[in-house]
Amino acid sequence: MTAIHQPTAKMKKIGLAGGMSWVSTIDYYRLINEQVNEKLGGLHFSECVIYSLNFGDIQEKTWENAFGLLHHACESLQKSGVDAIALCANTAHLYADQLQEKISLPIIHIITETAKAIKGKGINTIGLIGTRFTMEMDFYKNKLEEYGLRVLVPDKQETRDYMQHTIKEELGRGLIKPETKSAYLNIVMDLEKRGAEGIILGCTEIPLLLSQEDFPIPVFDTVKIHTQAIVNFALADS
Repeated sequence: MTAIHQPTAKMKKIGLAGGMSWVSTIDYYRLINEQVNEKLGGLHFSECVIYSLNFGDIQEKTWENAFGLLHHACESLQKSGVDAIALCANTAHLYADQLQEKISLPIIHIITETAKAIKGKGINTIGLIGTRFTMEMDFYKNKLEEYGLRVLVPDKQETRDYMQHTIKEELGRGLIKPETKSAYLNIVMDLEKRGAEGIILGCTEIPLLLSQEDFPIPVFDTVKIHTQAIVNFALADS
């Protein structure tokens, strides 16, 4: 008898709210497609829709007033027929819970997935670096603390301001400078001295500059963690 081929179940379509910045959105697209292809083989790649926001609009309004822009992006993605939404920026998760109340689709949460990865390593005290908003506002730390984590951030205002400036003016433009990397290494070393057992690269641009190879302690690359969760969702029934 001739074997009947059973087709693979259709993968779920993911909506990516990107452009925050376009540089890291490229990494999202690449990593998601690479992981889908690794799992399915052949010429299988991700079925996804990207809504790339103009980051200049967010900067003009400021993150504190950017909910409307993100809500519009998520609504547009929902209308396109996607099965879930991912916000391709850590700072954008300032509005993740608020957006989830407005959007009927699941939002794959970068902080939740990162917290799960950290707990999986048996770590209790974690260092967090990212934009000034991510380090100073409560949305990121509170979500991590829900998982029983103690969170450390750079304690000096000038350090947090420096990271905000370099993320926005250098990494967000795709500029990689050796002196900036050296400064970031020193910032992480200070967190380690204060008791950090691992470090969260809590901005999707920071992995352009730093990686696990730079540190003896575990590094949690939020882009890799988030894209793995996105792929797991997309292929859950495939």
